[in-house]
Amino acid sequence: MDDYRRIADRIADDISGGRLRPGQRLPPQRAFARRHGIASSTAGRVYGELVRRGLVVGEVGRGTFVRATEPDGQPGRALAEAAGGATVDLELNYPVAPGQPELLAAALAPLLRPDALGHALRPAAAAGTPAARDAVASLLAQGGLRSGAARILFTGNARQAIAATLASLVRPGGRVGVEELTYPLVKEIAARLGIVLVPLATDEEGPLPGSVAAAHRSAPLSALYLQPTLHNPTSRTTSAGRLEQLADTVHRLGIPVVEDRIWAFLHPGGAPPLAALAPGLVHLVDGLSKRVAPGLTVGFTVVPRERVEAVARAVRSGGWSAGGFALEAAVRWIADGTVDRLVAAKRRDAHRRQRLLAGELAGLRVRSDPAACFAWWELPAPWRADTFTAAARAHGIAITPGTAFAVGTGRAPDAVRLGLASAPEPELRRALATLARVARGGPGAAAG
Repeated sequence: MDDYRRIADRIADDISGGRLRPGQRLPPQRAFARRHGIASSTAGRVYGELVRRGLVVGEVGRGTFVRATEPDGQPGRALAEAAGGATVDLELNYPVAPGQPELLAAALAPLLRPDALGHALRPAAAAGTPAARDAVASLLAQGGLRSGAARILFTGNARQAIAATLASLVRPGGRVGVEELTYPLVKEIAARLGIVLVPLATDEEGPLPGSVAAAHRSAPLSALYLQPTLHNPTSRTTSAGRLEQLADTVHRLGIPVVEDRIWAFLHPGGAPPLAALAPGLVHLVDGLSKRVAPGLTVGFTVVPRERVEAVARAVRSGGWSAGGFALEAAVRWIADGTVDRLVAAKRRDAHRRQRLLAGELAGLRVRSDPAACFAWWELPAPWRADTFTAAARAHGIAITPGTAFAVGTGRAPDAVRLGLASAPEPELRRALATLARVARGGPGAAAG
């Protein structure tokens, strides 16, 4: 019978018409059945149909809630419309320094000569060029890693470096330990490679060595993927003491590590990279997308000497080699000081934006680091990450819910990540003020 679909249609009309608001809890199925004069089994089919249409979401132990967005991804009409329809993007997070295009253009100009361009457009191998290896070695030395240039391999970007390194270390079905909250694209890479991610417990100092050992005892871990410096999304930096403990643990257990240092350039003078403490096991990944720009960049990985060929094979088989032009541009940007100037400007910019954040979200549970380009916001009750994200989008602000970072089957935190780097500062200030007002008003005020 189609009776349950007709009832689902009426509920759907209430949702689209704003009579049922995003985040609103539906009654328990038995109460719904009594209210509508139907069997409990029919009520279950109604709720199942609403889930199938993407209109509601069920949470074990909490109930069934109207989803934050309609199936097409647009905010429901129950929420306020964004002013002018424009979106302030606090999801993407690419810092841009004042005068950045002019700085980059000056370094690229010599490459446009026909002879130089012809050389730069040749294919690049995973090993890059001697000049590229020397340039990146000098760049990494600024962050505390002194590595032989022969251990450096290149990819199109840092994401590809992560993918190639994991592909070289882990077979399909293998287990990789990660922090409980981790970089969302690592979740996607793991899914494509058939890798199982295992969440590791953390505290204020970073991943717990005991959690690594326990996970490895349960079933052997093929590798770890960690972000010790300015962890995304929490901006936590693992303490020097904890890094030494982790190095001891991976040495004792023989577990390879992929260390993601993509944001470490914003945090100078901190603890040395884990790769400096366990060079025979740690594969350090970095790149120029944050230091320079995402549109023309390279990624690089520093690997243990005996693993150079294995990772190079993974780069080639995945089609992840760096482009010759981008590699040549990177050499020039590093050598002539362009990267250093951009890094200095982006550090200053991050500090300014963190001051904006502290001022506009004062009194709320926001975790961040003065050097970071993002922040982790634990939402006030009764907000849920899903509904707050929808309320933000309805006000023209795009943010990332905590579910995007969560690993495992446990309940995702009611938190959101705020990317501070991409929006112009006046827009960022207005967006943060709006988000603070929405958070303090609660779901009812946001939906009304």
